[in-house]
Amino acid sequence: MDLESMAGKAIKGDDDAFISIIREVRTDLYKTAYAYLKNEDDAVEAIQEVTYRAYRSIGKLKEPAYCKTWLIRITINVCQDELKKKKRIIQTEVNDQLLASEEDLSFINTNEALEQLSFEERELLHMKYICDLTIREVAESLDVSEGTIKTRLYKALGRLRNWMEKGDDHHVPGRRKTAKRI
Repeated sequence: MDLESMAGKAIKGDDDAFISIIREVRTDLYKTAYAYLKNEDDAVEAIQEVTYRAYRSIGKLKEPAYCKTWLIRITINVCQDELKKKKRIIQTEVNDQLLASEEDLSFINTNEALEQLSFEERELLHMKYICDLTIREVAESLDVSEGTIKTRLYKALGRLRNWMEKGDDHHVPGRRKTAKRI
């Protein structure tokens, strides 16, 4: 059974269909929560809250075709609430004394590059490329036109590309460069 038909049944009160939907999209929900919260335990707790909120309001979902998008939006909202509540500032710290492999450095550079983007740009890239939503689904989720999403994606990817092309010349705001001891 496809997600849309399960959503139609869940909207009408079928608890088994709702459980099937959550099982179907749980990986995407977890990836989204983990991307925001950067902590496995917090991500799992967020998914529990998402499940609760979604179950409570599944009857309000107007379009079964957008069930996955709706759940991802709830996940993003739960994560934003959690980040506001804990007032966390998430920054990637690099310990100069540790030797890092090329893969580790690539991951760190990618995270640093993403931190240079606005929250909205990171959210957009996450929805499109991590959750694999279509332009239409992203537009529906954010309640803007598809053209606006395409423009924002183009600009965000351009900024990301420019930052990555700068290589080691870039400066990360908030980080102090320390002299190495010999």
